Amino acid sequence: MTTILAFLFVLGVLVFVHELGHFLVARFHGVRVHTFSLGFGPRLFSFRRGDTEYCISVIPLGGYVKLAGENALEEEASGNTDPLASDQFMAKSKWVRFQVYVAGPVMNILLAIVVGAVVLSRGADVPIYRSGPPVIGSVEEGKPAAAAGLRGGDLVVSVDGVPMSTWDEFEMAVVPKAGRELTLIANRQGERVSVRVTPVATGSYEMGDLGIGPVLRPQITQVNPGSPAEQAGLERGDVLLAVNGARNLTQDEIVERLRASADTPLTLTVERAGTSRDTTVVPRGPQGAAMIGVGISGYEVRRIDPSVVEAMKLSVRQNWETTRLIGKTLGGLLTRETPVRQLMGPVGIAQLSGSAAEMGWVALLNLMAMISLNLGLLNLMPVPVLDGGHIAILAVEGLARRDLSIRMKERILVAGATVMVLLMVTVIYNDIARLMR
Repeated sequence: MTTILAFLFVLGVLVFVHELGHFLVARFHGVRVHTFSLGFGPRLFSFRRGDTEYCISVIPLGGYVKLAGENALEEEASGNTDPLASDQFMAKSKWVRFQVYVAGPVMNILLAIVVGAVVLSRGADVPIYRSGPPVIGSVEEGKPAAAAGLRGGDLVVSVDGVPMSTWDEFEMAVVPKAGRELTLIANRQGERVSVRVTPVATGSYEMGDLGIGPVLRPQITQVNPGSPAEQAGLERGDVLLAVNGARNLTQDEIVERLRASADTPLTLTVERAGTSRDTTVVPRGPQGAAMIGVGISGYEVRRIDPSVVEAMKLSVRQNWETTRLIGKTLGGLLTRETPVRQLMGPVGIAQLSGSAAEMGWVALLNLMAMISLNLGLLNLMPVPVLDGGHIAILAVEGLARRDLSIRMKERILVAGATVMVLLMVTVIYNDIARLMR
C-alpha cells in the first residue's frame, strides 16, 4: 500500500505540475482549454468551471491538456471550432505555441530545482570521497579490476580517453557500461598504466561494476556525553586513521577491535583540522561487546548547512550535473553503449517510490526531484507526440516559412506515437523481468 500511495503521490505531483505549465501559459495567451486531465482513459471524477472540464482519469500514467483548435481535423469534423477564432491554439503565432509547448517541461525542471533546494536547505552530510580524485582504495578478488591488474593506490586518470577528476565522474563512466570493454589509464606511483577491463552487470538494473572502491576514511559522527570517547577528548568529525598503529582499517574492522578490547587501553590516531594526534581510550562493557560511546561512519563527510539562496545555487548546480549525466545516458542509448535493459518503467518507479517513502519524506522528495528533471528533459526530446516533437515541427515550419499540412503532421505524430508505444513496452518488459529475478 505504501508503494502504491507513494507512486501516486510522486506521479500525480509531477503530472499536475507539467500540465499546469501548459494550462497557465495557454490561458495567459487567451487560448481556450477544453480539458485539464490527470491520467488517461475513463473519467473517475470531473467538474466544469468556465470553458474547461477538470478531471481525474482512471489510468494514472500521465495526463493532458486539450486546447481548442489543437487537433484541427477532429474539431473540424465535429464542427466545434472556427480555426480563425482568436481563442484557437492554431490561430496563435508560432512563438506563442512554442511557449505553450515548452511550459510543461520547464515547470518540471523548475520543480526539480525547487524541491532539491528544499531538501538541501535542511543540511546534509556529503561524502568527501565522491568529489575527490578517483584513487582506488580497495580491489575485490575475483572481480574484473583484480583480473586486469588494478591495485589499491592507483589513480584513475581517464576512461576511454575521457579525463576523470572525481570519483563521481569515474562511477558515471563505468556504471552504464556493463559488458563493454573499457580502457583505463591509471597513475601508479608516477608510472602510467593502461589496462583493458570489462565491468560485470550487478543488481536488478545491471549496473556496471569493476569490483573496486574508493579510499574510505572512517569518521566519528557522534560522541555520547560521559562516554570513554568524550573523556579521551574525541570529538565529532575526527577521522580515524589507526587503532594501535594499524592503519587503513574499515569501519567494521575498527568496531570489531573496539568490541574485543574491553577494559584495555587503545591508542587511536585521529585527524582533526588537518592535524593527526594520538588519543588513549578504554572501551567499557563485556568482552566482544565493549564500546567507547561513539557513532562511526564508514567514510569521511563534510557537513553543509546552506542558506536558502545557497541551497538554490547548490540545487541548480546539482541538477545541471544530473542533466549532463542524462545526456550521456541518452547518447549512450543511441550509440548502443548504454544497455536498454537499464531503462526503468512505471513499475520500477513505483518500487523506488515505495522504498523512498519508507526511508522518509526527504528521500521521497529527492526521488521526486530526480524524476521531475528526467520528465522535463525527456519531454524536450524532438520525438513526435512529446512536447519537443511539437517544438521541432514548429522549427521546421519556421525554417521552411510555411506550415506543414495537417495530414503530414498526423503522419508524423502517428510515427512518434508508435515509437513511444515501443519504448513503453520495452520499459515495462524490463520492470517485469526484474520482478521475476
